[in-house]
Amino acid sequence: MQLSDRTLSQVHLHVRNVGGIDETEISFSPGVTALTGRNATNRTSLLQAIMATLGSDQSSLKGDADEGRAELTLGDETYTRTLTRQNGTVSMSGDPYLDDPELADLFAFLLESNEARRAVARGDDLRDLIMRPVDTDAIQAEIEELKNERQQLDDELSDLESLKQQLPELEEERTQLQDEIAEKRTALAEKEAELEAADADLGESKSEKAALDEKLEELSQTRSRLEDVRYDITTEEESIEAVENEVDDLEDEAADGAEVSEADLSAVTERIQQRREEKQRLESTMAELQTIIQFNEEMLDGTSPELLSALRGDEHGAHSSDSITDQLVDDTKTVVCWTCGTEVEERTIEGTIERLRDLRKEKLADRNSLESEISELRDEKQELEETRRQRERTEQRRQRLESEIEDRKARLDDLRETRANLMEEVETLEEAVEELEQEEYSDVLDLHKEANQIEFELDRLESDLEDVEDEIASIESQVEEREQLEDRREAISDELANLRTRIEQIETRAVEQFNEHMATVLDLLDYDNLERIWIDRTKREVREGRRKSTKSVFDLHVIRSTESGTTYEDTIDHLSESEREVTGLVFALAGYLVHEVYDIVPFILLDSLEAIDSDRIGVLIDYFSESAGYLVAALLPEDAAAVDEKHERVTEI
Repeated sequence: MQLSDRTLSQVHLHVRNVGGIDETEISFSPGVTALTGRNATNRTSLLQAIMATLGSDQSSLKGDADEGRAELTLGDETYTRTLTRQNGTVSMSGDPYLDDPELADLFAFLLESNEARRAVARGDDLRDLIMRPVDTDAIQAEIEELKNERQQLDDELSDLESLKQQLPELEEERTQLQDEIAEKRTALAEKEAELEAADADLGESKSEKAALDEKLEELSQTRSRLEDVRYDITTEEESIEAVENEVDDLEDEAADGAEVSEADLSAVTERIQQRREEKQRLESTMAELQTIIQFNEEMLDGTSPELLSALRGDEHGAHSSDSITDQLVDDTKTVVCWTCGTEVEERTIEGTIERLRDLRKEKLADRNSLESEISELRDEKQELEETRRQRERTEQRRQRLESEIEDRKARLDDLRETRANLMEEVETLEEAVEELEQEEYSDVLDLHKEANQIEFELDRLESDLEDVEDEIASIESQVEEREQLEDRREAISDELANLRTRIEQIETRAVEQFNEHMATVLDLLDYDNLERIWIDRTKREVREGRRKSTKSVFDLHVIRSTESGTTYEDTIDHLSESEREVTGLVFALAGYLVHEVYDIVPFILLDSLEAIDSDRIGVLIDYFSESAGYLVAALLPEDAAAVDEKHERVTEI
């Protein structure tokens, strides 16, 4: 639901066992609400509770509780979230404000652990964060689909080119056949003229001539069938030879190719499973570390008076008049150690927490390395499976060809048997013709034989010509489609260029908007030594598994100035910790404006603003209160003093 569609109402929040909070209820109005207090007053925990009701999973269950709940009422609507611990894992359920909190987690819930703030502080590539809310996946999918279609068109065009190269040879063959047919027709006409002349000179009776003609016609047909069978035998022999050659090639291919056994596949599969188990163990360790880190951070920020009283050995327990801050923080910055109950310096615990953070980063790097290795192993497994499938296809093809050879050889045997029978039949007919013919018919018989042979050869040539002309017509018909295919390919190339340009335009526009808003926020803060913060979009070759590809990279640049007014470019690594915190916050706030997060969720939550002085915090809050329906900020008392007195304050949680 967009902010413009909702009337802003009073907010009522009920929290139990979230973060360091036992149970509390607060209400606040639209606009700015300052959670005012020292450290260890559960301000961060309250922000986490609000985040939970809005849909975020970045909230923690109180360390000594098995179930927690946060309930936020906004007008007539109530949003709930329940945290449940089972087998050491905390799960979340309920009916939150957002179904997908990703954008809000990135750019509206700006606690110290916020991913956008941390990414800047670490000097990470910012493209993923900036483009994550932008749907470029659909464009990329369309690009892949068009690339596949273009490849198919390239294959078709290549096939057409091969066919086109066959045309000159076929046209030459057609011309040759036409010439041979013309010669045969001339020769046949001459023979028929000779036969007519010879027939006119003969005086045999009609019955004798009819009997002879009948036998001659039968002989002609039988010879024609014999020639057809001989032609089929030759064709079958050539086909058998071609198929046998293909079988030999397949056997050579199988001999040259690597054989993939079940053991090979099982070995790779087992390695993948092992790496996944290692990854799961790392993720489990990371989750445990995160829980420990959050617990310690929450204990530094605040926890139940009963627990602290027990740790300090306070006789009055929870009824002590000391404030939570008095119990945790004294003039020497010491706190009660919640593991042994002794007084220790706060920086000692902070140092331990920092070491735990470093350990978690190491585990994160190990997990990323395992993910890369798993990706490579998956690629290897796919290659092995494809090799195995190819070998199976080759074997199946070889078996089909061997079966085809057997069938063709059987047919060849039948043809040879038919040829032998026809040859015997021809001999029988020739003997019958010889008995019928008289001495004066011998020349006529020779002429008939020659004419029959010419007619057979003419039929064969005309049949070959018809086949060649059909093939030429088929090729010409396909070649005519070439222009259409080329037009489609050109159109696809144009579409691909437009889609790639569209992604570049989206990225360029996003970077421009971030730079504009970061400049605005930085102007508001008016730092003397930070002149400009901007993102530079460049192309870089990156590795994805075993493949390399070119991708956009968004690098953050900083322009600093000296007391003398000289400006120079610097990197995140060279900034102080407070300057990195400021830069990360500037980036995250710019994202809130660029992606118009205020239209998705009416809240913006701010925490850990100690790197910014009070006056600048007041300026920031005033500026962003114009966009957010509810701006809730956790502030130290001295920082809250710079916030306009008209804004609400919550001093006790």
